[in-house]
Amino acid sequence: ITKWNDARIKDVNPGANLPDQPIVVVHRSDGSGTTYIWVDYLAKVNSEWEQKVGRGTSVKWPVGLGGKGNEGVAGQIKNTPGALGYVELAYAIKNNLPAASIRNKAGRFVEPTIGSTTAAAAGAAAEMPPDFRVSLTNAPGPDVYPIASFTWLLVYREQPDEVKGKAIVGFLWWASHDGQKYAADLLYAPLPAPVVKQIEAKLRQVVYQGRPLLAAQ
Repeated sequence: ITKWNDARIKDVNPGANLPDQPIVVVHRSDGSGTTYIWVDYLAKVNSEWEQKVGRGTSVKWPVGLGGKGNEGVAGQIKNTPGALGYVELAYAIKNNLPAASIRNKAGRFVEPTIGSTTAAAAGAAAEMPPDFRVSLTNAPGPDVYPIASFTWLLVYREQPDEVKGKAIVGFLWWASHDGQKYAADLLYAPLPAPVVKQIEAKLRQVVYQGRPLLAAQ
């Protein structure tokens, strides 16, 4: 597919007035987690992509223009006729970039929103291991936007400093509970309740000299 009015695009966009215009692919020129999320999704839904390009924070792109950072990609998309690319949801919203609805695992076309991102986390939560290493791309569920990810923090279970350790677990408890009410305004998706429960269990395991650092909750 090289043009916007390709028959395969028309088939899933009935009634849309699609131009006879080349598609200009824009991608990250630097390594990034955003790229990994995007190509991880592509590898799951397209075997040819998985075999020829694969996954990674940086890949050998078959075509396209490179932009540094989300801001670089957003700028290229805004200034290039016919451009198609990927950025963090916050950049799309802030830069008034139109975003595509993507067909999810359930076969529904879903828009990228705060809610559909939280739904992706909820869809993956059931299979999430204790160390939280799970991919949210193409997660199950009818309302899931299929290109999403967590942001992770690495925390030592055995803290070397009691005061700092208490501050860390206290902050993480706040961030995963009361702090969640600020997430949407910052254009990030709140955590679903099952994920919060798993975070609670992990925070209770953080210790200093064998003693739990989390105050009774």
